[in-house]
Amino acid sequence: MKTLVIVTHPSLETSVINKRWVEELNKYPEKYTVHELHKVYPDGTIDAEREQRLIESHRNLVLQFPIYWFNCPPLLKKWLDEVFAYGWAYGSKGDKLKNRKIALAVSAGIKQEDYREEGRYRYTLDQLLAPFETTFLYCKADYRSFFAYYGTESAPGENVPGAENETPANKLETSAQQYLKFIDNL
Repeated sequence: MKTLVIVTHPSLETSVINKRWVEELNKYPEKYTVHELHKVYPDGTIDAEREQRLIESHRNLVLQFPIYWFNCPPLLKKWLDEVFAYGWAYGSKGDKLKNRKIALAVSAGIKQEDYREEGRYRYTLDQLLAPFETTFLYCKADYRSFFAYYGTESAPGENVPGAENETPANKLETSAQQYLKFIDNL
């Protein structure tokens, strides 16, 4: 069975990172199903039963999104609220996510060193993504952590340590390959 990748980006066509990841995933339709929520539900009206059937027809689930205000885009939150329903995802008869491998793939504009307790924002990405982990654990899923791309945001004239030998294009290509390895090793 394939891996279902739920992509939630309101402007995927103008994205750099998420768009590149989707392009790479789409090269392997026998391994991955890419499901773009903004394309399928442009008006935000989610067909929860359809989404549940889609999840059930795949072995693994990956939620891919850019970090928005230290959280996920609103459509993904709505999707989680409606699809991970009582009686399906949790509750006395809700076992459809039980033992299912679930992971996150996130793009973070902020540099990795700013996501530290002593960094600019005082919280790690692990800490900020803890509500997702807790949700998956509550549903008895097998949470497999997250894959992240950091640092598309920098101040004018700012030198990014360690980036001297790697161009943004090379870094992006490397991340696309590492992303597929991450998914394949769930």
